[in-house]
Amino acid sequence: MTRILMAGAVCLLMVGCGGGGARVDRSVGGADVSFARGPISEACLRAGRKAANARLCRCVQGVANGRLNGADQSMAAGFFADPHQAQVIRQSDDRRHEAFWDRYKAFTARAEQVCRGL
Repeated sequence: MTRILMAGAVCLLMVGCGGGGARVDRSVGGADVSFARGPISEACLRAGRKAANARLCRCVQGVANGRLNGADQSMAAGFFADPHQAQVIRQSDDRRHEAFWDRYKAFTARAEQVCRGL
């Protein structure tokens, strides 16, 4: 069950619920996230998920740029290739992992908000 929940958290990065209606602000801290590139956008595109597209992956990267440092981004990018690693980090008793997980949850919640419908 926790493995399914973990996969769900990772998949939050890939949310692509149909758009419609109101325009969504796709900025983080005033910066447009539409053109961001980095480890998360690359991992997102390489993962081969059905909902993934360049626009969505760049948006998620843009949110990451505003929420996660480089080390955090590298760790989060690894979750695309190995979702089980997210579960390992989430369940870890290491204080650094716990702090990372708090930042990661905030990042995924914001990415879902900003990148929905892309």
